[in-house]
Amino acid sequence: MTLTRRLAFLALLALAACGAPRASVPPAEIGALFAPNFDDSHPVFFPGRRPARYPVHGIDVARFQSSVDWNTARRNGVNFAFIKATEGGDLLDAEFKNHWRGAGQAGVARGAYHFYYFCTTPEAQAAWFIRNVPRGNMLPPVLDMEWNPFSPTCATVRPPGQDVRDQMRRWLNIVTAHYGQKPIIYTTPRFYRENELGKFDDYEFWLRSTAKRPSETFPGERWTFWQYSSTGIIPGIVGKVDLNAFTGSRAEWSQWVAARAR
Repeated sequence: MTLTRRLAFLALLALAACGAPRASVPPAEIGALFAPNFDDSHPVFFPGRRPARYPVHGIDVARFQSSVDWNTARRNGVNFAFIKATEGGDLLDAEFKNHWRGAGQAGVARGAYHFYYFCTTPEAQAAWFIRNVPRGNMLPPVLDMEWNPFSPTCATVRPPGQDVRDQMRRWLNIVTAHYGQKPIIYTTPRFYRENELGKFDDYEFWLRSTAKRPSETFPGERWTFWQYSSTGIIPGIVGKVDLNAFTGSRAEWSQWVAARAR
């Protein structure tokens, strides 16, 4: 067994076992990476620009994906999943526990994300996330930063960029101290631009860009994950799902997981 494969084996074995019954993954598949067998109901990328050039793909899910056969999804290319855990200071996603358990049992590398609200302090939101997301053997936590036009109470609350970045730092620092690893920042083109998130050059980014490559939408920004579609279709998942790619090769993925999973 090569060093890279050994690292992947150990990391994914731990991820699958944490906080759930024994993983249902056959021993021969532990640590394996599967090529994406994805479709898209609304594809926008042309040859030479397609996310398929990246070998490691995954998804993000929330309560909208209420039916997921994680074993089938994994064998069709879902190598990682970011799972919505919390929102604001008091909302727990209705499917978080099911998704967390199912992904773990299937050997999918899993991480949890928090959707930020500007009507609650970052301290309260960090505490709520920590209360609901188990510590140990997980991908880095994610802070989801975007304007929320749907909240009946927070839709119009949009602080200036300096305040936004201050609140983010406070949340990030608390969560880093608890989980022992720095979170990833997820964001959209508009939010990134309006709040100068390029100043977070000491954090990894997960960038949403569903019509263009990240280099076009976020000029000069590096990224670890790219959310390239919200209309993906994957065997084992009922309905549409967000599709994501990891920035590097298979070997770089294994090294990244071994270094970042805690």
